[in-house]
Amino acid sequence: MERAFTEVFPGLKVKEEISDLLTKVTVAKVTVTSAKDFLRVFIVSEVWIHKKFIYEIEQAICEQCFDGSNMTVKVIEKFHLSGQYTAQNLFPVYKDSILLELRNYSMFEYNLLRHAECDFPAPDSMHMTIEKSVIAHGKAEELVRILEKVFCERCGLSLKITLEEKEAKESQARRNSDVMIEQEVQAIVDRVRKNRQAAEADELMIGDEPEMQPRGRSAGAPQKKAFAGQQQTGGAQGSAAQNGNGGREGSRDGKGGFVRKSEYRRPLRQSDNPDVLYGRDFEDEPIPISSIEHEMGEVAVRGQIRALEMRELRNEKFLMILEVTDFTDTIVVKLFLQAEQAKALGETVKKGAFVKVKGVTNIDRFDSQLGIGSVTGIKKASDFRVGRMDTYPQKRVELHCHTKMSDMDGVSEVKDIVKQAYKWGHPAIAVTDHGAVQAFPDANHVIEDIDRAYRDAYKEDHPEVTKDELKKIAHPFKVLYGVEGYLVDDLQKLVTNSKDQAIGCACVVFDLETTGFSPTQNRIIEIGAVKVENGEITDRFSTFVNPQVPIPFRIEQLTSINDNMVMDAPTIEEVLPKFLDFIGDAVLAAHNASFDVSFIEENMRRQGLWRDFTYVDTVALARVLLPQLNRFKLDTVAKALHVQLQNHHRAVDDAECTAGIYLKFMEMLKLQGAETFDAVNELGSASLDQIKKLPTYHVIILAKNDVGRVNLYRLVSFSHLQYYNRRPRIPKSALNQYREGLIVGSACEAGELFRAVLEGKSEPEIARIVDFYDYLEIQPIGNNAFLLREDNDINSEADLQELNRRIVRLGEQFNKPVVATCDVHFLNPEDEVYRRIIMAGKGFKDADQQAPLFLRTTEEMLKEFAYLGSEKAEEVVITNTNKIADMCEKISPVRPDKCPPVIADSDKTLRTICYNRAHEIYGEELPPIVTERLERELNSIISNGFAVMYIIAQKLVWKSNDDGYLVGSRGSVGSSFVATMAGITEVNPLSPHYYCEDCHYYDFDSEDVKAYGGRAGCDMPDKNCPVCGAPLRKEGFDIPFETFLGFKGNKEPDIDLNFSGDYQGNAHRYTEVIFGEGHTFRAGTVGTLADKTAFGYVKKYYEEHGQRKRVCEINRIVEGCVGVRRTTGQHPGGIIVLPHGEEIYSFTPIQHPANDTETDIITTHFDYHSIDHNLLKLDILGHDDPTMIRMLEDLTGLNAKDIPLDDKSVMSLFQSTEALGVTPEEIQGCPLGSLGIPEFGTDFVIQMLQDTKPQSFSDLVRISGLSHGTDVWLGNAQTLIQEGKATIATAICTRDDIMTYLIRMGLDSEQSFTIMESVRKGKGLKPEWEKEMAEHDVPDWYVWSCKKIKYMFPKAHAAAYVMMAYRIAYCKVYYPLAYYAAYFSIRASAFNYELMCLGHERLLAHMKEYKKNYDSLTKKEQDTYKDMKSVQEMYARGFEFIPIDINRADASRFQIIDGKLMPSLCSIDGLGDKAAEAVVEAVKDGPFLSKDDFWQRTKVPKSVIDVMSDLGLLGDLPETNQLSLFD
Repeated sequence: MERAFTEVFPGLKVKEEISDLLTKVTVAKVTVTSAKDFLRVFIVSEVWIHKKFIYEIEQAICEQCFDGSNMTVKVIEKFHLSGQYTAQNLFPVYKDSILLELRNYSMFEYNLLRHAECDFPAPDSMHMTIEKSVIAHGKAEELVRILEKVFCERCGLSLKITLEEKEAKESQARRNSDVMIEQEVQAIVDRVRKNRQAAEADELMIGDEPEMQPRGRSAGAPQKKAFAGQQQTGGAQGSAAQNGNGGREGSRDGKGGFVRKSEYRRPLRQSDNPDVLYGRDFEDEPIPISSIEHEMGEVAVRGQIRALEMRELRNEKFLMILEVTDFTDTIVVKLFLQAEQAKALGETVKKGAFVKVKGVTNIDRFDSQLGIGSVTGIKKASDFRVGRMDTYPQKRVELHCHTKMSDMDGVSEVKDIVKQAYKWGHPAIAVTDHGAVQAFPDANHVIEDIDRAYRDAYKEDHPEVTKDELKKIAHPFKVLYGVEGYLVDDLQKLVTNSKDQAIGCACVVFDLETTGFSPTQNRIIEIGAVKVENGEITDRFSTFVNPQVPIPFRIEQLTSINDNMVMDAPTIEEVLPKFLDFIGDAVLAAHNASFDVSFIEENMRRQGLWRDFTYVDTVALARVLLPQLNRFKLDTVAKALHVQLQNHHRAVDDAECTAGIYLKFMEMLKLQGAETFDAVNELGSASLDQIKKLPTYHVIILAKNDVGRVNLYRLVSFSHLQYYNRRPRIPKSALNQYREGLIVGSACEAGELFRAVLEGKSEPEIARIVDFYDYLEIQPIGNNAFLLREDNDINSEADLQELNRRIVRLGEQFNKPVVATCDVHFLNPEDEVYRRIIMAGKGFKDADQQAPLFLRTTEEMLKEFAYLGSEKAEEVVITNTNKIADMCEKISPVRPDKCPPVIADSDKTLRTICYNRAHEIYGEELPPIVTERLERELNSIISNGFAVMYIIAQKLVWKSNDDGYLVGSRGSVGSSFVATMAGITEVNPLSPHYYCEDCHYYDFDSEDVKAYGGRAGCDMPDKNCPVCGAPLRKEGFDIPFETFLGFKGNKEPDIDLNFSGDYQGNAHRYTEVIFGEGHTFRAGTVGTLADKTAFGYVKKYYEEHGQRKRVCEINRIVEGCVGVRRTTGQHPGGIIVLPHGEEIYSFTPIQHPANDTETDIITTHFDYHSIDHNLLKLDILGHDDPTMIRMLEDLTGLNAKDIPLDDKSVMSLFQSTEALGVTPEEIQGCPLGSLGIPEFGTDFVIQMLQDTKPQSFSDLVRISGLSHGTDVWLGNAQTLIQEGKATIATAICTRDDIMTYLIRMGLDSEQSFTIMESVRKGKGLKPEWEKEMAEHDVPDWYVWSCKKIKYMFPKAHAAAYVMMAYRIAYCKVYYPLAYYAAYFSIRASAFNYELMCLGHERLLAHMKEYKKNYDSLTKKEQDTYKDMKSVQEMYARGFEFIPIDINRADASRFQIIDGKLMPSLCSIDGLGDKAAEAVVEAVKDGPFLSKDDFWQRTKVPKSVIDVMSDLGLLGDLPETNQLSLFD
C-alpha cells in the first residue's frame, strides 16, 4: 500500500521547491540489503521531477536519517503523468534532467545526446541524428535503450526512436587560420625564450612591471648584485630546529635559550649557483601551498613575495618575515638573521620577486599560524603564471565592462582592465559602470601614459618632429566612455491605441491564466472576463481552455488549475472567436494589460484573425492615481481601493476584481477632468513619482564625442538628482531629448530587449523595443546560466543559445548591428573569488554560483559563439564591435583646461585692500621691506591669475569676522604677506619687527630686532615707541613667500581656512552669494571598501563555508576586495566653483552625497581630485578652535585678538603646573599645565614638551611642526636632540626650515625649494642633491634627517595653530571656569555626567578603574578617560559642578552659574543632541508635570529617563499626571 512521502519521511528538511513537489509523491516500497548498507526508495509522482532534485532527496535522507552510518540511498522514481503528456512535449523540459543522469552514468552517452539533433515526426516517435564516429556507432544503441526505458517505464509514455548517422563537421581547430597558428607558435617560442633569459638572469625578478619590459624584469636600474667572489659573513638558518625558532644557531643553555657560538659564522649563500639567494641550493619539486594544511616536515614551495618585513630584535639580530603566495594559497616564511646577513639579504630579496623556498613547516608559537621556518634555501624563480594572450589576427572590442566603481559589483581596477585590452592589441575598450562614471579619470590616466610612451617612441623615430606636431600625435588605442544605466520606459501610454473614446464607453475587463510567461511558447488555460457598460457589470465570460500541453507544476501551484480540469475543455481555436464576439467593439482593460493582450494577439495571429484593440492597463493607472503605493500588484491595489478579491490567480475572479478597480479609476479620472482616453494619456504623461516607481532595465550608453560626453554627464546627473529611487534612473524621454552624440545599446539579460524575448512579448512590442536601440547585445551562455535555476521556460543551454539566436535574427530583421560582449565584472577567471566574497557579504544566496564575467580574448569569444556559425560569430564578436568603436572619437573624460572663476577687477581690488591695510599699520610711508614684499607677491599672484582666489578668501574671512567668528588659516597661506594684509590670515610672515599703532614708527633693522631672525616677533621684549612713547606692537614670523607659491610664483596656491564648526554652513552658503546660485558645489568623494571591512567579509565567508585560511592568505584576498565602491560622500569643507558661462556637465556629473534624496546638498560626481586641475576648490573647513574662542569671548567679554602672545604665566603651562596652582601629584602625575590645550594636550606632545623644554612662542611653533609631521620627531629630531647633534632651534621642524637653511648654506634658491618639496612629501633626496649638500658643508645628520621624513608641516600652519592655542591657554590661566565650560562643551568628545560630575572622589575611583584596564578600553572609553583627566584637573583647582537643572540647562553648552559649572543635557549618557534640544524646546511650553509628561513632550527614551531619575535630575516629579482621590 502506497503512503505519502511525508508520512514515510516526516520532518525531512529539503528546500521549499522540493518540499512542494513532495506533496505529489507517494512511496510504493522501501527495500534494504541484508548488509543494511544500501536503501532503495521506490516513489510514484503525479508530476515529473528533475534528477537534480532526486539526488538532493537521496542526500537529505542519507544525512538526516542515517547520519554517521555507511548507508547508500537510491531513489527510484516513477511518474503517473496526465494525458496531456506525450514524449514530444515532455522531452524539451525533461532533457536537461536526462543529461544530468547520463553524465553520472557515462560521458559517452551524455555527449551523444548533448550533440544529437532530435525531431518528433509524431508525438510518440523520435528521429535522432548523431555525428558518425567509432564511439557513436558503439554507444548509440545503448542511448536509445536508455531513452526508451526512461520514457516508457519511468514516465508511462510511448516512444519509438529511429537513428540516423551523419558525417562529422570539420573541427574548430581545423578552421583556425594559418596566421593564427603562426602567432600561437611564435607566442610559445617567445615564452620559452623569455623563461630561458629569466633563468639565466642575475637580477632579481620583480612581479608587477611595465608592459614594455620582459616579464619578471625590473624596468628601472638593475638590482644590486651579490659581491662576486667576496666572502660574505653572517649566520645562516640551521636545518635542525623545527619548533618555530627559525633555526637559530647554537646549543640550548638549558633554560630554553641558546648559547652563541663565538667564532663560527655560516656564509649567507652556501652555493655557487647565482640563483641561490640564501642558504644551500636545492632541486626539490615545489608543492602547492594550498596542500600545506598541517606540520609535514621539510617542504619546498614556490611563489611571489607579496609582503616583506624586517624586524630588529635584541642582540643585533633580525627577523625577516616573507609572505609567499603561489596564488592557490599564501604562507609565512620566517628567517632569523645576523645584522650583516639581514643587510645583504634585504638588498636581494624584494617584494614582488618570485622565489623558491625550502624549509620546515611548523606552527609559530607566537601567532599560532602554520608557516615555514628553519629555512635551508631560497632561490630565484621565474614568473610561473600563465597569462592569457589574444593571438587571433583580428581583435574584438569589449563594449560592456564594469570596474570597482560599480557599487559592490565590479572588482577589477579600471587601469588593469584598460592595460590588459591594450596589451592584447584590442583597438579599444568601453568602461560602463552601473549608473556611475567615476572610473573615467583613472582610465584616462592610462591612456595618457600610453600616448606619452607612443610619442616618446615616435620622437625617437622622427627626431625632426616639432613640439606642436608631437602634441597632436596619439596612440590609436582608446577608451569608450559610457555607462550601464537603469532605463525607465516612460513613453508607454496608459491607454494603448486610444481612439479618443469616452472613458464611460463599453469595456471588457479580462484576465488570463497561462502555462507560462511567453505568448509564443506558452498557452492559455483559462479566460475570465466581465463587460462594463455605463459603470456597471452587464455580462460575464468564463471558460477553461485545453492547452493540449501539460500544465507545469509551478503553474498548478499558482492557479490550482491542473491537467484534469482542462482535458475536456475546448481548445483556443474554439474559444477565441467566441471571446472576440464577446468583446465586440469594446475597449479592453487588464491588470498588466500588455501581458494578457499579447497572448490574445499571438493566438489571433496563429488563427489568421485581426482586431485593432484599444486597451487600458490598470497597473499604469495605479501608478498615476495611487502614487502613495510602492507596489502595484492586483491584491495591493484592490486593498487600497477596498475592492474584494477572492481566489487570486483564477481568471474569472481576478477579472471581476480588476473590473471593480477599473470602475473606481474611471470615477477618479472624471474628477480630474479626463473625459476621453486621449485626455487620460495626457494626464498620465510620466510624472516624477511615476518614473521613480516604473520598472528599470539595463541600458548601455556610449559617448561618441564631446557633445555625447556632456549629454552623458547630464543624464547621469539627472538619474542621481531627479529620478533616483533605490537606483539612478534614466527615463527614455530624457535619453531621447539628450541623445545627440550618444550610442545606445540593449545591454544584458536585465535589458529591456532580452527580457521581452525571454518573456515572449508580441512581435509588435519587440519591434517597438528594438527600434529604440542603436545596437543589440548578446552575451556568453554562462552569463545567463542562472536562468536555468529560476522559475521560467529556460531548461537547457540550448534554450539560452536560442535566446541569443533570436536577438541575432532581430538584428538582421531590423538592420541593427548585434555585438557580443562579456559583461566584464572581473579581469581574469580566478578573480571571481573577490566578487563571490563581496556578494556573499551582501547576502546574495547564489554568490557561490558566479557567472564567468571575465574579460575574454577574441578567440575565447569566437569559440563561445561558434553555435552561430563561424561567419556570424566573427560578425558579432569582431566586425560589429569594431564598427561601434569606430563610431566613437578618442576623447578625454575630463577637460584639460583650467577654468577659474572670474571676479571683476579682482587684481585691482586685491592691490587696493593690501595697500590700504599696510598704510593703516605702517603709515603713509611704507617701510621698503613692506613695499618690496607686497610688490613681489602681488606681481606673482596677479600675473599667474591667482588674485581671484585671494579675493574669494578675503570675502569669506571678512564675512565670518563681521559675524563674530575668527578664522584660522591652514597650510602655507600664512607665508603670504598679501594674505595677511588682505585679512585672510593673522600670521605676519615678515621678519620680526616693532611698529607703533599711533605714530607708525617701525623697526626692522636694529641689532636687537635682527637677533630674533627666524623666530617670532612676539618673543621680543616689550618696548615703548621712542617717538611717541606708546607701547610698540610686536609682529613677524620670518616665513618666506616662496614656501607658498615657489620662486617662480607658479605653484598652485591652496588657501585652506578653518572656520568655526558652528559657522561652516554659513560660510558655505555665502559662497553661493558670491558666485550665484548653481555655481558652487560640494566637492564629492568616493567611499570604497576599506581593509578592515574587506577582512571581515573574507574571514566571515570562509568561516561560514567551514574553511580555515591562514591570515596571510586572507590578507591576499582582501587586497582584491578593497577599493570597491560602496557609497559616495562629500569633502568636509571643499567647495567647487563653476565659472559663469560654463556648464557643470562639461566637467563632471553631479549628485547628492550617498544619493540622499532628503538633502539639498549637491556634490560633484567625480572625486574632487579628478577635477581640481580645472575647477577651483575652496577648502572651507569646520574647526573647534574658532568655536571655542567665540564661546570664550562670549563668556569673558575679551577680544581674542587682544590677548598677548608673550604672557609668562601662559608660557609656564608648557613647562610646569605652577600657573594652575596645583602640583603634578594632584592631577594624576601630569607634569605640565597644557592638558586640554589644542596642539599641546596629548600625552605624545606633553612628552615632547618635557624633552624640548620650550622657552618661547617660537619654540612652541617648532614643536607644533614636529608633532604634526610624520617621522619628523620620533626616530629623528628626538634622537638628534638626545645625542646633542641638534637643538629645538636647529632641528628640522617645519618644511620652511629646509629651504631657508639650504639657502643660508649657499645652495641655489630654486634647488633649495625643490629639495624642500621632495622631502616634505616623503620622497627623500636624490644622490645628486646629497652630493650638492655635502659640497656646501651641510652636516651628515641634517642629510640623514631629511631622508627619514615622510611628511612635514608648514611653519605658517604651525604658527596659526599655536596662536589659537595660546589664546585658549590664556583663558585657562586667567578665566578658568570659562575655559572649562568651553572645553567641555566643544572639545570633550566623551563627557559623561554620571562618571564625572558627582564629586571628586567618585571621579578618582572611576579613573583608577579605567587606568587599570586601559589596554582593553574601547576608543570611546579611552576618550572618556581623556576627558576625566581635564575634569580631575578642574576639581584640583578648586572648581565644582552643580547638578543639571532640566529647566535651565542648555542642550550642548556648559554654563557658569554661581561660580560653578552646570553641565549640558547631552552630557547625560544616552541623551543625544536631538533629544537634548527637544528637552530645551519642551521647557519653553511650561514646567513638566510628571515623568510621563516629560516623556510625552520630549520623546527621550524611557531608559534614559530612568537614568535621569536615578541621578536625581527629575526632582520629585511623579510617575504620571493622575491624581489620587486620597491625595
